[in-house]
Amino acid sequence: MAVGFSTAAANTHLDAQGTAYPWIKLHVGDPGAAGTSNPATETTRKQATWGAASSAAKTTTADLEWTGVSGAEDFTHFSMWSASTAGAFGGSGTVTANAVASGDTFTIPAGELDLTLPVAS
Repeated sequence: MAVGFSTAAANTHLDAQGTAYPWIKLHVGDPGAAGTSNPATETTRKQATWGAASSAAKTTTADLEWTGVSGAEDFTHFSMWSASTAGAFGGSGTVTANAVASGDTFTIPAGELDLTLPVAS
């Protein structure tokens, strides 16, 4: 038997998380407990547009696109923030991406950035 949230509670938490922390920042390693470790050279945060949570999962409904990235690097993680600059850290996760060169465009397509919570069964 798996432990976790009820599906309804998970959906409520995920919808609140997406609303409170919509700004996405890229990282080249684990962002750590404060969300500030291993920042990418590309510092621009992009505002995610999230669909409603369903079945304990939430996903973006529009592309997140960084044009003319600031440096050559390999994005491996993201962090979620309450504001486009400064603000409160709300969580982090991993991304799977190819390395980028300075000046490239990096896109996380709609439906490819997901938030999930464990559900009791």
